[in-house]
Amino acid sequence: MKILLVRVGVDQSREGGGWNAPVNLTTREFAYVAIPESHDVVRGTERSYESPDLLAELRKFGVPLPQHLRGRHMHLDPDFERCTYGDQGRRASQLRILEPRDMIVFYAGLRAPDQGQLVYALIGQLTVEQIKRAGDIADRDMNAHTRRRQVRPDDLVVIGSHSGSGRYALCIPIGEYRDRAYRVRRDLLDAWGKISIKDGYLQRSGHLPTMLQPAQFHHWLTEQDVALVRRNY
Repeated sequence: MKILLVRVGVDQSREGGGWNAPVNLTTREFAYVAIPESHDVVRGTERSYESPDLLAELRKFGVPLPQHLRGRHMHLDPDFERCTYGDQGRRASQLRILEPRDMIVFYAGLRAPDQGQLVYALIGQLTVEQIKRAGDIADRDMNAHTRRRQVRPDDLVVIGSHSGSGRYALCIPIGEYRDRAYRVRRDLLDAWGKISIKDGYLQRSGHLPTMLQPAQFHHWLTEQDVALVRRNY
């Protein structure tokens, strides 16, 4: 088994949307908000930040959609409703070696509105069923990478099994600030076993972190007993 850890969702960078989606630290409920789309997409496949479902989700946290995201489209990836995740370039080369029943586990930088605290947490997973080149997928609405008007030759899409993929109903906080960066908590590094990033570094990276003891991490994840939901909001 191979397990990759992938950071997704809006963040404070300009490319990432300049914002963090909300989380309730007491209940562990959270909103999943994707980064902005930077490419032209096929007409009719757009995913708007002003989706009624997303706006309703944000209202539960008493958080409005930032003005600078209004009128823009999301790069909705992963798409938990479609059970897909796409990538390109160096990161796609890591996806290419995945096999059925391998996993991608997603995490995001969320923010607690009442405290302003940045919270890194696991938010969902995808259990691999098959991997396809985005250009070979007839359904252009399958994933953010197939929605692009110009699909790159190296765009790959991982399609997950419906039984083992989805957004977590409740997030799993994993981060802490230490040594001048956000990192996986030390107690979790012990519980997970070895990971391919130095001291649990949680910033975005061109190389996807790999669980070096996947069976140990999978056992820990199973013990969290978090329900999977096949929807984005």
